[in-house]
Parts: sequence; C-alpha cells; structure tokens
Amino acid sequence: MAFREFIGRHRIVSTVAAPAALGVAAIVAATWALTSTPGPQTADTQLKASVTECHDMVTISVAGRNDTPVAGTTKMLVDANGNELPAALSGDYSSHWVDPVVNAPGNAVGPNSYAAVYIAYPANMSSYEDAVNTGVGNTEKVMHDIAQACPNTKFSIVGYSEGADVVRRVARTIGHQQPNQDGVVDPNHVLGVVILADAGRTAGQGPFPGAKDPFGNPDGFDQKYQNGTQPISGQGALPDTGGDFGSLNGKIASFCSEGDLTCAAPQNISLLQLAANVGRQLDVDSLQRDGLTPATGQDVAVVLGRVAMSAFADIASQPNWMQSNETFLQVLLRVSDPEYKPGQAPKPPVQATAISQTQLSPLAYLPQKVFNEIVGLIVTNQNTIPVIMSDPYQLTLGPNGTGHHFDYWRDNDPNNGKPLTSAEYAAAWLTALAKQAQAGKQVDPATKPQQADLVAAYKAADDVKAQRAAALSATPTTTGAAPTTTSASPTTGATPTTTASGTPTTVAPTTSASAIPAPTTTVSPSQTPAPTTTVAPTTSPAATTTTTAAPTTTTTVPAPPTTTGAAVRVAN
Repeated sequence: MAFREFIGRHRIVSTVAAPAALGVAAIVAATWALTSTPGPQTADTQLKASVTECHDMVTISVAGRNDTPVAGTTKMLVDANGNELPAALSGDYSSHWVDPVVNAPGNAVGPNSYAAVYIAYPANMSSYEDAVNTGVGNTEKVMHDIAQACPNTKFSIVGYSEGADVVRRVARTIGHQQPNQDGVVDPNHVLGVVILADAGRTAGQGPFPGAKDPFGNPDGFDQKYQNGTQPISGQGALPDTGGDFGSLNGKIASFCSEGDLTCAAPQNISLLQLAANVGRQLDVDSLQRDGLTPATGQDVAVVLGRVAMSAFADIASQPNWMQSNETFLQVLLRVSDPEYKPGQAPKPPVQATAISQTQLSPLAYLPQKVFNEIVGLIVTNQNTIPVIMSDPYQLTLGPNGTGHHFDYWRDNDPNNGKPLTSAEYAAAWLTALAKQAQAGKQVDPATKPQQADLVAAYKAADDVKAQRAAALSATPTTTGAAPTTTSASPTTGATPTTTASGTPTTVAPTTSASAIPAPTTTVSPSQTPAPTTTVAPTTSPAATTTTTAAPTTTTTVPAPPTTTGAAVRVAN
C-alpha cells in the first residue's frame, strides 16, 4: 500500500487519536472542569462591603472552575477608597463545596469577629496557567488590601481543586517573605492554610508538611487527623508547583485522596506529564466544547510547535548536550513547563560512567545517547499504560460524586482512627484558629480543640447536607435541562444583602502605591441552566435567593454537576 494511500485511509483514526491522547493526559484539566456549579449568583450590587470593616480573622477562599464571584452579578468587596476588588463575602456568594469548611467558624465566635471571603478569578480552562496566575494575583491583592486597612487581622487560606493550585502558590510566596516587610501580608498573620486536592504534593508527603507530626496534625492543633502514618501513593500532577512553604511550614493542611489523580498521580508517567504541561497552555474550554476543529487544532499546533522549537533551541545552547545523560524527553518536560524561560540553565546533567573525561566529538557518543533515550523512555513511563487502562476519568471524577476527587467530604473512617472527614477536620481547625484570633492569642502549640469546635464543624457539614437533600428531594429528577437566558439584575423579590453591622470601622493608613498587581475579574456568562430554588444555609444571614438548575440525582453525597448542565448552588 502506498504511503499516501495509507495516510488517507487512516486520517480519521489520527484525528480521533490526537484528542484522545490529550484527553488521557488532561485528566487534571477535566477534574477542575467539573468541581463546581456553572453560572454566577445574582445579588444586590448597590450595597458594598469594604475591607475597612475589620475582623479578628478572615478566611480567604478560592474554589474551583466556574465557582467564583462575578463582577456585576455579585456584590463585590471594595477597598478603602471604594474601588471594587475581585472578591465577595461568603454572605454574598456561596460555594457548594467550600462553604462547609469556611463558614463553620462563624458559628463559634462573635458575629463581627470572623468573615470568609471568596476570591474572583477567571476559574476557567481557556488557559489554565493564565487563570491560576490571575487567581494568585487577585488573592495577593485582596489579602494585601485587607492587611493595610486592618493591620491586626489574621488570615487563613482555603483552596479546592483549581483553587488549590492558586492557594499553594500564594502560601509559598507568603511563607518565603520576610515578616514586617512590604510583601503580601506578614507571614506571622497567616494562621493556617487548607489545600484540598493538592496538585503540587510531593511523593511521600504527609497531610501536614513541615509540622512536628506531619501525618497527625498541624502545629498548634492537638486533634489527630488520623492514627496512621502511611502516605498517599504517588505525587501531585503538577510537580513543578511543589516545594516547601517556608515560615508557613507546620501551618499547612494538604489533603489528598487515594485515587485522586490530581494529587496522587503515579510516578514514572513522563509522557502523560508532558501532555499535562502542554494542556496547561491550551484552550481546554474550546476543546471540550467544540472538539478538534481547525481553530482548536491550530491552538494545539502552535503550543506543540513552541515546545518543539524551545527544545531544539535549548539543546543548541548546550554544546556538550550529546555527551550528557539528559534525554530528549527530559528536555521536552523541562521546556514544556509554562514557567520555563528561554535561556534558563538546565539542572546539571548526570554524566554516564562510561563517558571519558576528555571532551570528544558528540558523534562518538551517539550510540550511548540512543541507548539512554530508549532506556529513559521505558523507565520513566512504566506506569503510563496502567494509568490509561485504569480509566482515570472515572477513577478521579466518576458520576454523581463517586470519583475520588470528591472524597474529602466523606473520607472519614472511625474504625481505623480517622473520625472526621478532611473537610470536617479543616472546619474544626479553622474554628479553633478563629477563636484564638478573637481572644487575641497567638497560636498555642499545645492547644486542644474544645468539644464545641467539633460540634460546630459537624453542624456546619450536616446543615449543608440537609439543605442539599431538601433541594434534591423537592425537585423532580430531570435530564438535559435546557439553558435559558437570565438577567444580571437581582432576583425579583430578593432581600438586598447587607454587611453585618457592628464591626468597628478603621481608616486605612496612607501608603505608597502597592506592589501587588491590579486585580482581574471575570465576565458574567450570558446563560445559566434552568432554575429551581434552593434552600439558604444556616451559616450566614438570609440574603439573595438564587435559582439554579435541578440536579439529576437524589443522593445526599456531595456531587459534581452532571454533564447535562444541571447544577446545585447553595444560595445565601
């Protein structure tokens, strides 16, 4: 058969195979695509909450894809000068997943002592790296402005899914800054960080990196998360974002569930890692929506071409590359990292023992180089096929919340020394931190949680579960809900949301121009799924009623929105 004829007959196969291969490797992207409910929450935009309304502790919350406040439809926070910030109070925006964690402390402290803030960022996959970088900039901007207006306020930070990547990067930046200098905030004012599904997790890492008991509890909270010391297998899917947290070590809770490939990806899957690096630079939203079209194909080709050219340029800059043990695959992995800078010095390559100390012609080492390429390809991909065969999409996501990416709200195992779920444990920890902040105390390493802290954590989780169950049972099961265009104006008959009164207002000190970059906000989508009224949680005052589409299941387990467009959003 002629080569041209063969290509013609198999063109359709290659067309299907290309996105399929990317799809396997982009399980991380797909995971972040289904962790939240689409569409913004409508709220009264006339009343503004200001950073000058100080609290003893503020939790900065960053949720997953599409789970973000949207300017124009949500009442946004403003700075000391009245300028809108990319954030909203939890009373004005609600997250299906993160609410049970960040709202729990509000039940255990005074009404004006604690607040939770949701960060607005693109939270999409048009370019994952751009979205996360914007989230990082917005988070740092909001924290900096709050700290400037309220210098005594303490912080905790919570992130889930795509937001977990944002929070990890912010926490590492703060942890490596010097106290009392003009950074994001004083590291000593960050009391705790919760990362649910930590994509930057290193192999063998316990849930509390840098703590005295990395498998038991964070420093200053004497409540055991678990009795065991066996780490979750694998590592985060984005190892280039890993690393320690500097002065925040011991204040970190990095949760991962076995089987959640965003944080427990097997090692030796370098081909999938390469594709994941490429996927972070693609318009995954368009690929997911339109498939492989001329436009999306061009996007893929441009990214692949850029990676290839960077690889060849990198090799050309190393006259002795052929004599090194670095393989071409290792070069591709390095230059495909979105953070790679051309001309960046590579890590010192390991010299093969068979190579002479004398500089010889690269050609003399070609057989050894070819051998290294073949062996390296095999060794670094031993787990690639098992991962593909395990159906990673179902393993991580799964329908109706059965995937391991949603285990954090149901992963308790009392019979084996794990009485609380990861979300409940995080809620109890934040509650203890909020109570200490209210009392004006430094975090005491010997502190033991009060029974009231655990009760508050359980109650917050049970309230949300009950509300979801009520909403699900009150709505008949439907499929394929047709989208309908909605207005960005407040819902008719809704009571305007107001900020809790009684908080002492302070005047922001005059400062020089902030080094924190200007925030980026998102654009309100023009359509939301067919509505059905949900029940307001008891963790915040009654506010704007929001309508969402009916879910397609009646389970009370926290579930991701189905692929039919139905969604669940708890309205505040």
